[in-house]
Amino acid sequence: MKKQREPKRLVGRRELVDFPAFQLWGVEAKVDTGAYTGAIHCSNIHVETRPDGQRHLHVRLLDASHPDFDGKPMTFADFSLRDIRSSNGEIQKRYVIRAAIRLFGQDFDTEFSLSDRSDMKYPVLIGRVLLRQARLVVDVARLNQSYKSQIAAG
Repeated sequence: MKKQREPKRLVGRRELVDFPAFQLWGVEAKVDTGAYTGAIHCSNIHVETRPDGQRHLHVRLLDASHPDFDGKPMTFADFSLRDIRSSNGEIQKRYVIRAAIRLFGQDFDTEFSLSDRSDMKYPVLIGRVLLRQARLVVDVARLNQSYKSQIAAG
């Protein structure tokens, strides 16, 4: 018997999302079908190599330039450095982490590049990888469909 696929869900051009592992709730994210991976705003990005040879990535996630977030320091042991094409078309080396993002009350483990988005309006970008993984369809005339579904579910 063939496994039934989950139906696609509708998201708007902007969504309020949660990052449970980071204790961040109601983060405003821009849904961008032109972006391949998602992105999270952070600052003070640096790698530390410990005496045992292990490397750790240190960042301030969602820093003070976005007033709703405290910019607390975070450390990641699992990360990679990749070439990412920015919105203006140039290739940048960016660190990439895996993180759980919550939409429609469900957590999706996906990749996010880390970059300084202080000149951008939204601290989080949702790209095509997550849209495909979570089976999401974008209606640009709508906003916060995931959040509204959580309120309706009560």
